[in-house]
Amino acid sequence: MQREGVEAHWITRRGCASQTAFILVADPCGERTVLRKRDAGIALRPEDLKRDWIRGARAVLVDEHDTEAAAQAACWAREEKILVAGDSDNPYAGIKVLLEYVDSPITSKDFPERLTGERDLLKSLPKIFREFKCRMIAATLGHLGALAWDGDRFILSPGFRLKALDTTGAGDVFHGAFLYGLVRGWQVEEILEFSCAAAALNCQALGARGGIASQAEIEKLRRSGERSERAYTPEELQQAARGAGDKP
Repeated sequence: MQREGVEAHWITRRGCASQTAFILVADPCGERTVLRKRDAGIALRPEDLKRDWIRGARAVLVDEHDTEAAAQAACWAREEKILVAGDSDNPYAGIKVLLEYVDSPITSKDFPERLTGERDLLKSLPKIFREFKCRMIAATLGHLGALAWDGDRFILSPGFRLKALDTTGAGDVFHGAFLYGLVRGWQVEEILEFSCAAAALNCQALGARGGIASQAEIEKLRRSGERSERAYTPEELQQAARGAGDKP
């Protein structure tokens, strides 16, 4: 952490075991399954946090784990007018309270259905956007890329065709790249494409951090990489946007 210039605050719990995980990677597609065991006693609590850790940040990323503490951090960030991005996969208890403070949720492709009951992403993303008054919401689509809704239109960024060795960490790298573009004020299209490229490159090596690429490598893939098939046609996106706009 020190080598990479990351300010870290370590919190210990007496009488609790550290989290353990086994990651199963399928050959040859690289898809992974995580089997984890987590002692409930190690959960981060709101009282573990300090507002000074948030103050001065340009952006804050929270996920649905330890939701109460995440909501506290996001609330402080909102009060400080700091952008808050969210990483959501499962609608754990308290997730709706957390989403009230998230400007840009970036979810898995399955999260919107799990939260709303609506299977169609072209309907569930606008539904979450309206309920929680987001600035923008996006869902990652695996090798197909990412889809975002900004209240007026859908933005689809197809993925990149690369040989995946291990998809572990792809989502985390996507979120890190997303914040990189967000704090630099990039347009949504550029942020999504950059994030998809960064995540794709990370899948070419074993481990969650095995293939984290440099900005130059990411830009090279953006310029010359072959794109995957489109998850939706332009006509489907336009029709869904018109339908979303017709609703209050």
